[in-house]
Amino acid sequence: MAKTAQPTIGTYIDPLTDFAFKKLFGSEPNKDLLIDFLNGVFRGRKHIVDLVYNKNEHPGETVNEGGAIFDLTCTGNDGEQFIIEVQRGKQGNFKQRAIFYTSRLITEQAPKGKRSEWAYNVKEVYLIALLEDFSLDAGNEQEFLHDICLSNRETGKVFYEGLGYIFIELIKFVKTEAELDTDLDKWLYVLKNMSSMDKIPVYLRKPIFEKLFNIAEYSNLTKEEKTMYDTSLKRKWDNKAVLDYAVNEAAKEAKQEEKMEIAREMKKDGISVEQIAKFTKLSIEKIEKL
Repeated sequence: MAKTAQPTIGTYIDPLTDFAFKKLFGSEPNKDLLIDFLNGVFRGRKHIVDLVYNKNEHPGETVNEGGAIFDLTCTGNDGEQFIIEVQRGKQGNFKQRAIFYTSRLITEQAPKGKRSEWAYNVKEVYLIALLEDFSLDAGNEQEFLHDICLSNRETGKVFYEGLGYIFIELIKFVKTEAELDTDLDKWLYVLKNMSSMDKIPVYLRKPIFEKLFNIAEYSNLTKEEKTMYDTSLKRKWDNKAVLDYAVNEAAKEAKQEEKMEIAREMKKDGISVEQIAKFTKLSIEKIEKL
């Protein structure tokens, strides 16, 4: 496999590294950033006025799976409370993981004692996942946001409002600066592009983004934080290199199989091995074994 190029450190840290995602969104002093982002994600369906970072651990998860997972208890503007898990989704068995995570958040609400008195009065649970480097729905090239709930398969009528999944495919978010219409558009554009910017754009000149850019400035990090970020950025680039290599190898394998299928058909038609080799670029030995 080709040697990985060293990541370039810009003016601002990359929000999509584990370290930066946690620094920007994972602490009490910065919860206003996360609240603003989440309100953009809900697009008016809910309006969060406060949130609490729960101290729940997630056993079985490793550094390789990504550690930036937030378990939140949120309060809406009408006083209701609901639980949100925010994470950066990984490709392997992603849908199954999403079901597992939300199931855990529901069952953890059950009291230890008399459940009959509890009457299964569970808080609403939502999972919001940023899918950075893979597509959830390969059949739809334009839809980058998937808002999923339990519904009747035949009628489409919502069966239960209190369990939802919002998946954001960043790979499909390709809007330009001129096309940023909503707060969510601006957030997603920043998440994807901030590490390549050298200053905050004029159209983001509002307090919440000014705070975000100030925290994200690499020169404002402590020496220890810079070391942690550098390590996190290198891990992200290494993971990307591995993924790119796997994709390229899969493409080569598919092309090779296509050549072999053509060679099989040509052999059936009585074409000489030498001519098949010339046409497909396969070796004579490989063709003879088909």
